[in-house]
This record gives sequence, C-alpha cells and structure tokens, in this order.
Amino acid sequence: MKVGFIGLGIMGSSMAYNIFKGGYDLIVYNRTESKTKIFKEAGVPVAKTPREVAEKSDVVIIMVTDAPDVESVIFGENGIIGGAHEGLIVIDMSTNSPEYAERFASELAKLKVEFLDAPVTGGDVGAKEGKLTIMVGGKKEVFERIRPIFETMGKLIIYAGPVGSGQKMKLVNQIAVALSDVAMIEAIELAKFFNIDIEQVYKVLSTGGARSFTIESYMPRLMKGDMEPGFKLSHLRKDIGYALEEAKKEKIPLFATSLTYQMLLSAENLGYGEKGIQALIKLYETLSKEKRA
Repeated sequence: MKVGFIGLGIMGSSMAYNIFKGGYDLIVYNRTESKTKIFKEAGVPVAKTPREVAEKSDVVIIMVTDAPDVESVIFGENGIIGGAHEGLIVIDMSTNSPEYAERFASELAKLKVEFLDAPVTGGDVGAKEGKLTIMVGGKKEVFERIRPIFETMGKLIIYAGPVGSGQKMKLVNQIAVALSDVAMIEAIELAKFFNIDIEQVYKVLSTGGARSFTIESYMPRLMKGDMEPGFKLSHLRKDIGYALEEAKKEKIPLFATSLTYQMLLSAENLGYGEKGIQALIKLYETLSKEKRA
C-alpha cells in the first residue's frame, strides 16, 4: 500500500519516518515546509497539498492538532476530498471528539472512502521508538488491513470498536494523564517545601506505588528545568475539554478532571501552552510567589 502522511509535528514526524523505515512507499505533507527536510533527504516525496497526498496514496494518515485542523485537511481547499478515490482509507491519528470522527466517517462514506479514528499515546519518546499505544475505531475489517502499518508505529494496537471508539478510549487515557501530571507536580512542590533531595524523591516515585509513565517521562525533565514539549500543555487542555464535553452529555460528574482543566487553562493563559505538560508547575510557582509576597 502507498501511504500518505499529513502533519509532521513532534509526534507525526517520527511516526511517518517509522512507516518509511518499515518499507512502505511514503509521501508526506506539512503546512510548514521546513519540517519536511529529513524526508526530502531520505528521498521521500513531499506533496504540495493534502489533495496531492490523497491522489497518490491508498492510505492517508492525518496527525494534526485539533478537530478543525483535521476538517480543513480533509474538506478544505485542496484537501483530501479533492483527491479522494474509491477505496481510499483515511486515518485520523489526532485526538479530538468522537462526534467529529463520526461526522468525518459519514461524509467520506458518500465518496466510498473508509475512515478510522486512531489516536495514540506514548509521547515523543514512544513516537521515536515506534512504541506508541494506538487505539482504533472503525470497521474491523479495515482495521485488520491497516494493522501492519500501525505496527510500524506502535507496540500495542487496540481495536476499540466502531468509529469514534478510538477517540473515546483516548479521552479516557487523557484524564489519567492529566491527573497524573497534577499528582506529580503537587508531590514535587511539597518535597521542595520539605527541602528533600529531588533526586531521591524521583527514585521513590519512579519505583514505588506512585510509579507511572508521567513520573518516569516528565519528572526527569522537570529536574533539569526542561519545559520543552514531549506533549504540549495546550494539547492536553484541549483533550480534557473534549472529555468534559462528552461527560456533560451523559451528566457524568468528573470533579478532579474539571479542576484540572481550569489549571491547564490557567497555565496556558500564563504563556506555557506551547511547553510540555510538566510546565503546569509554573502555575504553582506563580501562585506560591504571590502568596509569599
């Protein structure tokens, strides 16, 4: 199968390159052309539009920021829809709402184009190492056809159910990630107050009952003062917003998730949206300074 990949950001670039290393005939597109450099150097064709990607592919993968971006890539001017052909498979690996996934699938079905929603988790490290967890919604037979492509990017590929199920699974995951982020930062803040050696705190948190991916991946960055994104804070805020929207529809109370959304939004308003999720600590530091003043 010829594979097209649209969106070469922190995650997408590594994911696309792993597909290429897996032996697939690849073509890529990114709005900012400078991010296509490593692909050009590897001899991978770079398309001028999403439409061109669709015209030259059997499978098109999208990895962009939010649902409106996916919508623009598919249905906008020079979008995938302009190059759509019967049998084309479009896979959205971005994170957004199940409602959008269902609508995208419905519209593409009119053109006899298949659609899967397949968001991922594992951060920039998982993307680089090809060890992402991939959660897939859509027709199972289409999923099975695409599984070998997913296997170039991930170590755990989950078929979650009908269209939209991948997004639902990811939103569940993001709640756990967000609350883990808060737990890590509050533990660090108290440790700082106690004047405990943070290196020793990390040893305890990364090996004992508090052990988590968030601790192991993001706490070492915090200890070095590294706020650069493995996963952007603004993206986590966006994901939690979608989770709360879904919960609101069914009147499901999510107390801690609602508070965490406000915390992420506040950190974003302070200017840390483009930093990693560990930059939430800056909100605490800001409030602590004000309290001392």
